[in-house]
Amino acid sequence: MMENNEFKPKIVGFCCNWCSYAGADLAGISRFKQPPYMRIIRVPCSGRVNPVFVVRAFQRGADGVLVAGCHPGDCHYATGNYFTRRRFLVFKRLLEYVGYEPGRFKARWISGAEGQKFADNTKEMTETIKALGPNLRFKKFKESK
Repeated sequence: MMENNEFKPKIVGFCCNWCSYAGADLAGISRFKQPPYMRIIRVPCSGRVNPVFVVRAFQRGADGVLVAGCHPGDCHYATGNYFTRRRFLVFKRLLEYVGYEPGRFKARWISGAEGQKFADNTKEMTETIKALGPNLRFKKFKESK
């Protein structure tokens, strides 16, 4: 995590199989410049990402979490991203209420043809997390286990 006094963040990305994952793949194939700190978890739909998954990622040492899905109206499962939008809008407010920095969690809409947008979101998230520093919120939880 810290090498040569440089913070290297751990970012978990939950990406929709149909759009965001394809966008990440396009970013890689096109060799767009992006930091190597995001670990992608492929999910069938962003609507299948339970907020508990996000909390568990933070508990297990993630410094930031990105949930990425199809643009609203373009979901392959019709309404999955509408559920995601509502669920994570409330979830983000809950994280802020309990004292979590707002930049540690983001939900974004990225299609399969938007490889550059995926790379830009990865860069933006990495810069935000580097500015915030390591996630110490759950440190006591991890030490007590």
